[in-house]
Amino acid sequence: MGQKIRILLIDDHDLFRESLSRLLDAEPDFQIAGNCASVSEALAILEREQVDIVLLDYDLGVDVGSRFLEESLKRNIHCKILTVTAAISDEVTLNLLENGSSGIFFKHSPPGQLIEAIHKVMAGQPWLDARTMRIILASAAAKKEPGKRHALNLRERLVLKSVFEGLSNKGIAASLNITEGSVKAVMQQLFDKTGVRTRSQLVRIAIEKGIQNWPSEPEP
Repeated sequence: MGQKIRILLIDDHDLFRESLSRLLDAEPDFQIAGNCASVSEALAILEREQVDIVLLDYDLGVDVGSRFLEESLKRNIHCKILTVTAAISDEVTLNLLENGSSGIFFKHSPPGQLIEAIHKVMAGQPWLDARTMRIILASAAAKKEPGKRHALNLRERLVLKSVFEGLSNKGIAASLNITEGSVKAVMQQLFDKTGVRTRSQLVRIAIEKGIQNWPSEPEP
């Protein structure tokens, strides 16, 4: 068995947090690195524990999950973040995706789906359910101005298309017959050119701007 995925739970409801902790800790490839009720507690845990993914509730009573995203960026914390919440508005959904969350998972969903979501996010893919996709598409339709777009070369366009189709870095490498290292390098180029930081933001950009309409660099 490979290295376990180390998970940090942030939720201010003790019963839910403890129940989820027991559920996930029973999975053979998961390990609970910590659980807490506030952003400050979470940041303290991250200073002393290795964490691969944070399951972040948005409504933390006196705090909100978006502050954790802000602090993670300031402190250069590189773990994955999946928002696990009861209900949030469309505006908050877009804000979370724009600021580092790899997706939104709702607490009423089946536990097995959460396990699937964790694996998908850890593989470098966003977790975008039908509701989240609807919100992204609605936001895209509301934006009339295309904005400045840097031209993409052929490889960047192919990788962007593969990301939009939900392929992992490994899947993109196999599809394009290139190394995973090359895929990671192209992903960084795409992040730099589009001004985003996460894969889910890149998917949103691809939806909003339209891959087929993205300007291309002239072929040499």
